[in-house]
Amino acid sequence: MSEMTTIARPYAKAAFEYAVESKAIQGWQEMLAFSAQVAVNDQVKPLLTGSVSDDKLADIFVQLCGEQLDHNGQNFIKVLAENRRLPALPEILVLFNAYKAEYEKEVDVDITSAVELDEKQKQEISVSLEKRLTRKVKLNCSVDPVLIAGVVIKAGDTVIDGSVRSKLNRLADALQA
Repeated sequence: MSEMTTIARPYAKAAFEYAVESKAIQGWQEMLAFSAQVAVNDQVKPLLTGSVSDDKLADIFVQLCGEQLDHNGQNFIKVLAENRRLPALPEILVLFNAYKAEYEKEVDVDITSAVELDEKQKQEISVSLEKRLTRKVKLNCSVDPVLIAGVVIKAGDTVIDGSVRSKLNRLADALQA
């Protein structure tokens, strides 16, 4: 676990809890995404670690974000600036998105197949995974002809490898044993 994740976690959790309470999860996600982009801008980065006072830094950052931040978003930026945590904004966004996915019982699933999947196949896989994982599933499909045939499904730390390549590798290992 990185130090930045440790720093970002309480801010992400507080922002997410406030977003849930105020029924503004999408708005907060957009504000955090925009301010995270500002924080990684090459011209802004030196300001975040420079010797600019906390109040001035917060004012500059809020002005750069402009109308992308509502009043509560501006206050959040001011708190981050006071604590010299503005460089943690990208990681705060990552954690906020993870809290959102958990809250909405949603999981991103990466599917790699040997050939392009048609809509019917995607639908069948999606329905099956939703039953198995008891979550809404968002499919991210890609093609890798090296698999020969079949699919590899990754959902979080769960991996289902149904590729012919994998089966051939297991067979080769069994024959060599």
